[in-house]
Amino acid sequence: MLTFLNISNFALVDDLRIEFEHGLNLLTGETGSGKSIIVDALGVLIGGRFTADLLKSGEQNASVEGLFSAPRTRQLEQKLCEAGIEVDGGKAIEIVIRRETSAGGRNKIFINHQLATQSLLRELRPFLVDIHGQGDQQTLFDRETHLEMLDAYAGAGSMREQIATHHRKFVVLREEIDSLRRDEAEKLQLVDILRFQIDELERAELAVGEDERLEEERRRLMNVEKLTKLCGESFDTIYEDSDSAIARIGQAARRVEEIGEFDSSFRSYLEGLASSRALLEDLALALRDFAAGLEFQPGRLAEIDARLVDMARLKRKYGGSIEGALEHLARSQDRLRNIEQSDEREMELIAELRVAREVYLDAARKLHRERVRAAKRFEQAVERDLSQVAMEGARFQVHIVSPPDSDLNDESGSGSFAESGIDRIEFLFSANVGESVKPLAKVASGGEASRLMLVLKTVAAASEFPRTIVFDEIDSGIGGRASEAVGAKLKKLSETNQVLCVTHQPQIARFAEAHLLVRKDAVSGRTQVTIDRLDRRGRVEELARMLTGAEITESARRHARELLKV
Repeated sequence: MLTFLNISNFALVDDLRIEFEHGLNLLTGETGSGKSIIVDALGVLIGGRFTADLLKSGEQNASVEGLFSAPRTRQLEQKLCEAGIEVDGGKAIEIVIRRETSAGGRNKIFINHQLATQSLLRELRPFLVDIHGQGDQQTLFDRETHLEMLDAYAGAGSMREQIATHHRKFVVLREEIDSLRRDEAEKLQLVDILRFQIDELERAELAVGEDERLEEERRRLMNVEKLTKLCGESFDTIYEDSDSAIARIGQAARRVEEIGEFDSSFRSYLEGLASSRALLEDLALALRDFAAGLEFQPGRLAEIDARLVDMARLKRKYGGSIEGALEHLARSQDRLRNIEQSDEREMELIAELRVAREVYLDAARKLHRERVRAAKRFEQAVERDLSQVAMEGARFQVHIVSPPDSDLNDESGSGSFAESGIDRIEFLFSANVGESVKPLAKVASGGEASRLMLVLKTVAAASEFPRTIVFDEIDSGIGGRASEAVGAKLKKLSETNQVLCVTHQPQIARFAEAHLLVRKDAVSGRTQVTIDRLDRRGRVEELARMLTGAEITESARRHARELLKV
């Protein structure tokens, strides 16, 4: 859902901020008032070309920014995650898209305030906005959309999920088998490499923390003379000298004891002094024993240096640390074990793949039968609703193609397996009596395509496609009762999708939950496009204008008030 749109220096727009409602948002205004500019700006926002010729005359920079709230789906989260774009938690994902261009042709795209590419923007578009009108049919001609619509109408969502699960398992098994069937020479070469690395690491007998312990021992051996001197001086200062620390503590203890005979509060310090004396005695003995054990050992020093050099080489080679090298050893052992057992494992996988194939095909064939049953009902429902939107002679067919059983049962036929099943579906259409049905992209005009998409999405379960749907020119060539029917269908679609519609028909505008009036005015010798959100009184005036033209009569106002009693 698009909640906010900010347009700056775009075409005839100086600075325009628009807030949209969740349901049906209608844009009306005089012909040429700039309604299409709003749709064009939204098209730019979701991946259209944003070139310098779209700059408002005399300006150096232009921008379009929109705030979307999209349903949280696995596919959308995955695309954002792969692009490194962070999103907040919650049921919906908030996405801020901003596009900028300059007179010099510099173009920038930001998604949630991070630089992004136009290709990513186009990948996100199906989750956010679907525009119909003026030749911009973004999803209507996509066969995957046809498949989703038919399955939504058939209520086959759970079957689709099961098939997707079976397909993923089938693909994982097949990829593992392909990996095991790698070229034999490459496999033998890999075995030699793994064995060499495993032998090298096992001979090294690395232990976590060993390098740190050896470094400490090396520093000690390199400083035997200095350590011996420090230990002797410390021992004398603490214990041996006539005025040693221990002797002074003894003197202090005796004096405090005498003071304690006069003031008992000082007696509590005697225990601390005794503890200090004991601690110093322990330290003195430790220094003496440590000094006695010091001995310069050139042989041991050379041994440590050699070990550290060997460990440094292995750390650089296998992960940068002893922990990394040990992890590499464990992985290599697992890979070697898998390769050495690959023949046995391949037979197990082939058996599992055979079962997974049958499970997938059984589910896919059930879904195929369900689609065939639903297709006829779907065709009839669509044709019935098309007649209500001034397309009485239109014909609509669902073309379902699936591979023959001979291909599906052949292992080479698994290329036709997909997460959505084995069927390829395409909608065929003819707007005129006597004309044969053809693929939608070849026969549907802008206005026809808009009305057809409206019908398709209201006949199918519209909640399967929650996003912002934009209809421009949907009222082309219709009026009266047909307009009323289109408005009612837009209202129904807006119960599950946010709908933005540009219209010239008051019979459609009457259904708006947010009625936006687009105006084009001359200000200080320059043309400006502005938008006003109409209250009920403003809506009455606008509907009256749409009914009668420039001269608004009281009769037109009464008619407008009647129209608003939806």
